[in-house]
Amino acid sequence: MRHRKAGYKLGRVTAHRWALFRNLLVALFRHERIRTTEAKAKAVLGLADHMITLAKRESLHARRQVSAMVPDQEAVHRLFDTIAARFGDRHGGYTRIIKTGPRPGDAAPMVLLELVDRPEAPKEKPAAKGEKKEKPPKGEGKAPAGKKERKKAAAAAS
Repeated sequence: MRHRKAGYKLGRVTAHRWALFRNLLVALFRHERIRTTEAKAKAVLGLADHMITLAKRESLHARRQVSAMVPDQEAVHRLFDTIAARFGDRHGGYTRIIKTGPRPGDAAPMVLLELVDRPEAPKEKPAAKGEKKEKPPKGEGKAPAGKKERKKAAAAAS
């Protein structure tokens, strides 16, 4: 029975596990979306929500508490300045997990862990079907690849 044994071990010793959580939090607050395994995402989800709740307080004590868990000062500034302001009227539920399927190498279940109100990046419109990209004429714009081609190019240059 697992009574009073809450939390995810993730097959790591305590120091390694906390270092992993710190790195995941820094990446999440920098990029606002990270791709990781499902177990790691579930383990860090509560911590991320707690850090955002602390950042909404905007006090020196809260900033020091967040800095103790998130070692990157750039991520802490971004958390307090932009992310906490975005979630000012929301009471919890700042992150979500979107399943993306198994990882090709070992079939581990992969997910996207992202902030809920993440601003979408503008999508570039694809080129029309009639338009084509201009290509340089053959033989121009490339460096000679093989030994013979390099010798010919050297002979032509001298």
